[in-house]
Amino acid sequence: MIADDATTTPSAEPPAEPPAAMWPDLRRLAHDARGFMPVEEGDLLHAEARGRAPHGPLLEVGTWCGKSAVYLGAAVRAAREAGAPDAVVFTIDHHRGSEENQPGWEYHDPTLVDPHAGRIDTLPFFRRTMVDAGMEDEVVAIVGRAPLVARWWRTPLSMLFVDGGHTDEHVTNDYLGFGRWVAPGGSLVFHDVFEHPEDGGQAPWRCYRRALESGCWGQTHELGSMRILRRVRGEAGDSVAGRWRPEIRPRPHHAPR
Repeated sequence: MIADDATTTPSAEPPAEPPAAMWPDLRRLAHDARGFMPVEEGDLLHAEARGRAPHGPLLEVGTWCGKSAVYLGAAVRAAREAGAPDAVVFTIDHHRGSEENQPGWEYHDPTLVDPHAGRIDTLPFFRRTMVDAGMEDEVVAIVGRAPLVARWWRTPLSMLFVDGGHTDEHVTNDYLGFGRWVAPGGSLVFHDVFEHPEDGGQAPWRCYRRALESGCWGQTHELGSMRILRRVRGEAGDSVAGRWRPEIRPRPHHAPR
């Protein structure tokens, strides 16, 4: 969730709206929400989600306080209004923060610490964001660790947004656990992809390169630290590990339209 201009305080004004932008009030709310995504990347995320939401569920790994969930939820709302009543986005997070969010690290925010638990708890802030956006129906929160959820996930996806933990272990587990469930033609979106170490952590970059080299994906868009890929090989449930690790394909519950 960390971008090269990461901040937890909003700037004065978001940039001018792009063509076919999301509702201005929701875009402003997303801009002001706590988080680490430049608004230009948020606009691209929304545009991609808007094209995918009519075709099946969206899944976000890494909720934080709900900033990106507003961009995704707005796409779901647009899809429902256009005649896709089953459009939905699921978002997964344990809400305890990644390594870089803990005390002593650069991106620690003490205002997010729950005094009762003595640990970061972003869930109340996420819920507040969803209430403000009126998205408690469009955005479904799953509170837990992504590998455990992935172990039981069997629903094909029209889009996966990987923006959770930024270690090699975390981002790779998110990609392998959920990327396999992206349907043919569906989207895989990585955030905080930095080619050069001086710009940011390398784990998302390595996983992004791994995805491309697997032959399962082709890149469609690149903006800032965001990369968007399209599934070009395999069915929902097929491994996306490439030559790294052979896996057995579980049966999906159902396929998206």
